[in-house]
Amino acid sequence: MNNTGVIFDLDGVIVDTAKYHYLAWKNLADNLGFEFTETHNELLKGVSRVRSLEILLDIGKVDLSEDKKRDILVAKNEDYLKYIYKMGANEILPGVENLLNTLDALGIKYVLGSASKNAPLILNQVGLFDRFRGIVDGNSVSKAKPDPEVFLIGAEKLNLKPECCVVFEDAIAGIEAANKANMISVGVGDDNTLSDADFNFKNLTEIPHNFFTEVISA
Repeated sequence: MNNTGVIFDLDGVIVDTAKYHYLAWKNLADNLGFEFTETHNELLKGVSRVRSLEILLDIGKVDLSEDKKRDILVAKNEDYLKYIYKMGANEILPGVENLLNTLDALGIKYVLGSASKNAPLILNQVGLFDRFRGIVDGNSVSKAKPDPEVFLIGAEKLNLKPECCVVFEDAIAGIEAANKANMISVGVGDDNTLSDADFNFKNLTEIPHNFFTEVISA
């Protein structure tokens, strides 16, 4: 199985930090004097910080200078990090550790491929940092998903061809990026939303023990 590698997205696959992004964006909107709902928050998933702020300001019909936008992004990230520094191993999503144990037992290498610039910090907080062969995060890439750059760099870290890599993703843009990279895409979440994935599971507890030995190697 050493000719197979795995690339994990972070948010929604390993941990759920979307709720903390939402709280930080909501606090920002409250300070600017308008309502920001969980429905609005769906528009920000898988989107860069700068674009997320633009969407939020459009929702509130607020116009700010570029300097003010930069200041706000710094403040929002500091607010978000307050939540992150409180994270612990109890926030690892169900099935993650069992899956990593299975991969270790099979000798399959795995890396992280995430848009988050805070990915190393988050993995450290939940005690998983040392388990990954490498981390490709928002500091390593110039193009956001659905561009496949993050996953192609992940394949390089695994020293494998893209077609030998399996990607676990919970976002449409991530599945699209994995497919563009010619990798095996596994959707984690709603199978209707992630219908373009090669395989679908509601969460990582659903992955059969023989997934890599039989399904992937078939």
